[in-house]
Amino acid sequence: MTRLIEGREHEVCPTDSFVLWRDPKVAAAVVVESEGGIVLGRRAIEPGRGLWCLPGGFVNDDEDPATAAARECMEEIGARVELTRLLGTYHVAKTTASSIIGIAYVGRLGAGETISAGPEMLEVGMFTPDALPPIAFPSHREVLERYVDERARFASPSSRESAPSQPWRSQ
Repeated sequence: MTRLIEGREHEVCPTDSFVLWRDPKVAAAVVVESEGGIVLGRRAIEPGRGLWCLPGGFVNDDEDPATAAARECMEEIGARVELTRLLGTYHVAKTTASSIIGIAYVGRLGAGETISAGPEMLEVGMFTPDALPPIAFPSHREVLERYVDERARFASPSSRESAPSQPWRSQ
């Protein structure tokens, strides 16, 4: 049974009027800088098996997004990562599941850390922004584009006067 609530149709239990709110999942991803490159992992699981991605994943219900981002780095690239800044947020619309609100960070490998593939990765590697391999997810491509754009903008002398970037959308 559905009912119109706040201008939208929602599923409602006919017995007790419980409303099923379809809230988005929250995910975090990290652009990990190291030795002039970006750390990526080649996925061992679907979706995107065999393609490359940023370290990241879903935020657990009892977890701060930054903590989740650091945990996902440890799980996926086998290294402690220090988050250095927030890159931005994004939305991944879904039709067959809850949409995703993504939070992207920039980070660097912790002192003395080396990378190694976790169980969800076939391998890990470092790539320069101008020589990236095939990326699994449109949202990760957008995060990487934003990262490259911001690096270029902040590298120019006039960038000190620039306004902060705006959130972006992803499909």
